[in-house]
Amino acid sequence: MTERLQEPELGDNGGMSKQPAHDKAKAKAKAEPANRTIALNKRARHEYHLVDRVEAGLALQGWEVKAIRAGRANLTDGYAYIEHGEIYLVGAQITPLIQASTHVIANDRRTRKLLLNRHEIDKLVGRVERDGYTLVPTAMYWSRNKVKLEIALAKGKKEHDKRDTAKERDWQREKQRAMRRHNKDA
Repeated sequence: MTERLQEPELGDNGGMSKQPAHDKAKAKAKAEPANRTIALNKRARHEYHLVDRVEAGLALQGWEVKAIRAGRANLTDGYAYIEHGEIYLVGAQITPLIQASTHVIANDRRTRKLLLNRHEIDKLVGRVERDGYTLVPTAMYWSRNKVKLEIALAKGKKEHDKRDTAKERDWQREKQRAMRRHNKDA
């Protein structure tokens, strides 16, 4: 009884896998998404108690999108405010590229409109006006090739709250070190 060997086809991996080679590359690309984060506002977690987070779109100009792709966004001094039933982002910096268009005057800290559904806006307006919360941007990221902004309802921390947070963080770090040392010795 003689077996006949088949010639491998282009893209064939010798029958080792059920998926064709080109499907494996697509599956790997989906399994490991690229870093989608553009900018984080770490200071917001230090300065505020973050209660609720909401994803909002941003109304941007062309030069701003190019600058964001180049990684020139900064949310540190940004905050959102409500005016006439709409929410705007103020103080977030998007530094223009040198090769930006000459017919557009680029203002790096201009007021940008946040794009939310009406019921989300109404919910945020109620919490801000009734309960005294502040709207703080916490992260900017890509979602399906669109720039999204995560804003959080926040209350300001007192100085003693900041110290307690720092103590808690240090204690967690010490616990982790002790556990690693203990596990290494065992």
